[in-house]
Amino acid sequence: MTIRHKKGILLFFALVLVLAVATACTQEAAPEAEEPAAETPEAEAPAEEEPQELETIIFGDAGWDSLRLHNAIAGFILDHGYGYDYDVIPGSTPNILEGVIKGDVTVLMEMWQDNVPIYPEYREAGTILELGTNFDDNAQGLYVPRYVIEGDPERGIEASAPDLKHVEDLKNYPDLFPDPEDPGMGLIVNGPPSWAVTTIMEVKGAHYGLDEMYNISGSGTAAALAASLSAAYERGEPWVGYYWEPTWITGKYDLVLLEEAPYDDDLWNEEAGYACEFKPSDITIIINPEFAGKNPAVTEFLTNYETSSALTAVGLAYMQDNDAEIDEAAEWFIQEYEDLWKDWVTSEAHEKVMAALK
Repeated sequence: MTIRHKKGILLFFALVLVLAVATACTQEAAPEAEEPAAETPEAEAPAEEEPQELETIIFGDAGWDSLRLHNAIAGFILDHGYGYDYDVIPGSTPNILEGVIKGDVTVLMEMWQDNVPIYPEYREAGTILELGTNFDDNAQGLYVPRYVIEGDPERGIEASAPDLKHVEDLKNYPDLFPDPEDPGMGLIVNGPPSWAVTTIMEVKGAHYGLDEMYNISGSGTAAALAASLSAAYERGEPWVGYYWEPTWITGKYDLVLLEEAPYDDDLWNEEAGYACEFKPSDITIIINPEFAGKNPAVTEFLTNYETSSALTAVGLAYMQDNDAEIDEAAEWFIQEYEDLWKDWVTSEAHEKVMAALK
């Protein structure tokens, strides 16, 4: 074999080897291309809810100090404990009651329901919502200073009407209580014309026949009524007129409530002349039903709110003795009776109210 022939064979085998290697390489699976990982979109932060604006609470002021004191106490606690603004709107009891029904007034802190004969109809119809009892140890009617009946040796006052016990006994004493503006007539001092009870007292006077010998004259305001009694008492003079408890007057002065027949539902109407004593009743707190449903924290607080005639009189006496404004007396009451009202509120509200007092 020639050298040339050997070279050809070697070239042939080399070519075969190259082809085999190339074929083997092409048969290996090509690596799959990795798909880029899908980007996970970032979760959007939830939008912050704007704080709900609280409604302003409107308290009804029918014109007497115990109601004003409770308005101020409740208002301070709702303001500083729960964040509610509050305001007070004056008016007669019937007008304020109508305001609660319409929603113009939010709360009446003292509903003297027996003084408003139509009140049960509103309650049963659901146009107002009755919450808790503010106090139930109350009284009202015709009062005289005790020295009129029993005298007061320390003040040198002799009894001028020792047999005066019942309202009808006043028929025997018109000269003892003269009307300075109408000689020959006695004077029974009544409440302000805007009070529902003032009309009841006029009807009572007519039923007992007192209107024939007495002028049953209304005071312009609660302050005028208090001033009339206070001035007479300080001078040791006879006085007869409408008053009620709790007040600073009944807390400071020794008064006697004249007797009437025991309370009777059948007698407690205009046709019968309201010919019996006032029914000792629960002085309740009422609220506009729609507001109550939207503001459960307020409703719960006012449902828990409960004082007494005696405690209220203490607060009013503080105001009188210290020449304090209603708001000052309310803050004093809240400070003085923390153990009472802290059970009306949440622990958080309690802390906020106490912080506001400092």
